[in-house]
Amino acid sequence: MYQFFVEPSAIHDKKVYIDGPDYNHIKNVLRMQPGEEVAVSNGMDGREYRCAIASYTDSVVEFDLLFIKEADVELPARICLFQGLPKGDKLELIIQKSVELGVYEIIPVAMSRSIMKIDDKKADKKTARFNEIARAAAKQSKRAIVPKVHAPMSMKQAVAYAEKLDMILVPYEMADDMQKTRELLEGIRPGQSLGFFIGPEGGIAPEELEALKGIGASPITLGRRILRTETAGLTFMSWLVYLLEGRND
Repeated sequence: MYQFFVEPSAIHDKKVYIDGPDYNHIKNVLRMQPGEEVAVSNGMDGREYRCAIASYTDSVVEFDLLFIKEADVELPARICLFQGLPKGDKLELIIQKSVELGVYEIIPVAMSRSIMKIDDKKADKKTARFNEIARAAAKQSKRAIVPKVHAPMSMKQAVAYAEKLDMILVPYEMADDMQKTRELLEGIRPGQSLGFFIGPEGGIAPEELEALKGIGASPITLGRRILRTETAGLTFMSWLVYLLEGRND
């Protein structure tokens, strides 16, 4: 079943209204007819609004709201990825795949070893594009929410933002205690917020790791091999999907 995201204001009086690019996609690409059903999410409340096409106007598809249900597709813990700015267009891939895997929000971080720099004049445009990538990935993977991609932060800003989270983990190439890593991951509970920091190509600098330890972060290992920055976060997210969705508590 096709899924679409709308603003909360587009759902009211037992009706759902879709316009813009999705209108064209529904009418002219999918060629959907009155009576056909779609799933709609407002990207915020975790609910699925099942509705059926009622009619088309020149610019809006009107749907009849059939029923509402809890989507039950989100991870039970809120996962925040703090990604050190990587080279080239790697960040776009990282955003797309981490959204598919269930991340709750993404914070690009200008770390000391980041080669890529985002000019302040281009930051708004870049952030808008990153959020469009997140939205498309959420739609493709049938998420109930659209994860937010923040504007790039400095390391100092990122540390301050992470301090409010319940748990902070730092995959680090010098960490080697897999048993400790396993215990920390198995200790994550539903409803908790978890932030994890992934370094850029050069890794997280020692002084950055110390700043994170200062707010209670724990270094962990992702195994004996050194992973690329675009691989590390996705590996960690895959572990979380397995652990969080495979438990009964």
